[in-house]
Amino acid sequence: MKKRSKALSGFSWLMLVFLYLPIAVLILYSFNESRINAVWSGFTWKWYISLFENRQVMQALTNSLSIGLISSVLATVLGTAASLAIKHYSLRWQNIINGLIYLPIVIPEIMLGLALLILFSQFQVDLGKATLIMAHTTFSIPFVMVIISARLADMGKDLEEASQDLGATPWQTLRYVILPLIMPGIVAGFLMSFTLSLDDFIISFFVAGPNSTTLPLYIYGLVKRGVSPEVNALSTLLITSTVLLVIVAELFRRKDSKTIPY
Repeated sequence: MKKRSKALSGFSWLMLVFLYLPIAVLILYSFNESRINAVWSGFTWKWYISLFENRQVMQALTNSLSIGLISSVLATVLGTAASLAIKHYSLRWQNIINGLIYLPIVIPEIMLGLALLILFSQFQVDLGKATLIMAHTTFSIPFVMVIISARLADMGKDLEEASQDLGATPWQTLRYVILPLIMPGIVAGFLMSFTLSLDDFIISFFVAGPNSTTLPLYIYGLVKRGVSPEVNALSTLLITSTVLLVIVAELFRRKDSKTIPY
């Protein structure tokens, strides 16, 4: 039994090394003095300085942040409203509705991106920031709903019924009881949707238009011309920001699970 446990532990570490070693090498070579990634010639910050002096990079960063912020706010508001509706109202064909809501999580992104492109083309919507915001909002809503629906399922109805027994209106119950209790889940959902928007490439590739290049799309354009230390630096910043956002979202999720009233 101990041998099997050691073998499984060793295999797990081997898989972690296999997954994260390329990322570690990319981060390491973003500080390489030489432009040739195969040769280490010394430590430097110049590629990061050069990166922030690049206007195209700054424009792509601005696009990613603005699109991610707007789409995350919309996805959080719509996802929270949908979760509350499903929780408090007995809808017809409830299971089918739940399956349709969570469908964007399981279908390949390339199919979702192509479907959105066809939809925008049919309605003659010009591709640009607006289509990116709509697309990012669409695939982020299910992730927000998963987080908030889990919180609502654990919360129960006791506090809502007590609030109504004490004379609170449905709006007061929502504002002073439900929303404060699920707020960590709402924040976690927002951070998760922002992370997904910031990292998305496949769907953005289909629905992006002129002057709406995001960071992942810009990195793809740079890689086609050859991997340079600037690409490594930009990728390092993107990976670091994503990891930090995921950690913060996880902290809020854990805080949310510890504050469930019983």
